[in-house]
Amino acid sequence: MKPDSAADRYPHLTVGVLAVQGDFIEHIAILGRLGVAGREVRLPEQLDGLDGLIIPGGESTTLSRLMSLYGLREPVAQMARENKAVWGTCAGMIMMAHEITEEDPVPLQMMDIGVQRNAFGRQVDSFEQDLDIADFDSAPFHAIFIRAPVIIRVGDDLKVLARLPDGRPVAVRQDRMMATSFHPELTNDLRFHRYFLDLASAPPGTRQ
Repeated sequence: MKPDSAADRYPHLTVGVLAVQGDFIEHIAILGRLGVAGREVRLPEQLDGLDGLIIPGGESTTLSRLMSLYGLREPVAQMARENKAVWGTCAGMIMMAHEITEEDPVPLQMMDIGVQRNAFGRQVDSFEQDLDIADFDSAPFHAIFIRAPVIIRVGDDLKVLARLPDGRPVAVRQDRMMATSFHPELTNDLRFHRYFLDLASAPPGTRQ
């Protein structure tokens, strides 16, 4: 697929998408539309040389088990300690959290947030919602929530990017890391992916 437009190309970037489980193919496709070299990551050595990593949505307990099986937990957590660009969507956000309300899965403690899994119920309770995004100077983002988690605690150093109408945070940023309760990869709106690529393009010492 051709890049979305010449202005959207990031030819110097290589972004990984964790590809052990979940909707990684959709993220890879959007990266291609934006002219970015996307790399499917299944083994620790495939993290080498990446400018950023996306942890996609899926089933968080399965995702956690497979990350342990393939030796990915510690190398991915190390990216946060090195202030690398990492973005978790839905199950990926659960994995990036400092703590969750359930005992399983054990999160990676990458971001200073507390998360509740399946906060809105089962698959049949999935929904869509237009959200105002703090750093987007344009129209609301039409977000798709599927068995979505919600953020129940936000650390002092985080920026809330979006809230539901009832005030609950569903998108946050901490330095070069980002987490969203919803699935931007299931829409044709590329703004969140562009935003993440801008984070990945920033110098490693960049803070929010």
